[in-house]
Amino acid sequence: MNPDSPDQQQRIAEELQSHGVIPTPQRLQIAAVLLDRPQHMSADQIMAAVNRESPRVSKATVYNTLRLFCEKGLAREVIVDPTRVFYDSTTGSHHHIYNVDTGDLTDIEAGQVAFSKLPELPAGMHTDGVEVIVRVRKHSR
Repeated sequence: MNPDSPDQQQRIAEELQSHGVIPTPQRLQIAAVLLDRPQHMSADQIMAAVNRESPRVSKATVYNTLRLFCEKGLAREVIVDPTRVFYDSTTGSHHHIYNVDTGDLTDIEAGQVAFSKLPELPAGMHTDGVEVIVRVRKHSR
């Protein structure tokens, strides 16, 4: 479906509103790119896609919108290392494989990772979730 079609724009606006996000034109553009399908994108990739036709959305707007989407449960932030952050349109419980050589991030279904024990938690705390990032690279011979 064309992301600029009125039906698609309406669907995206309703999705944002259902999460308590006011659907401004910039937020609609960013959502159309990131939430289009299950994917992992950096803020720079999202900004490039949104501004492909002509620059309309600032870097600050992209970062502020992505932070809001994460706070409201529309996306997840995946920090693969201190210099690489991805925004994940799949918000359900799952894990990731990060290819250090290529920079690719792929999903691992939650049931494919099992823990036999977690550490004792501080008093008054409960587990809110567990996320695993498996970093891989080619063997160097």
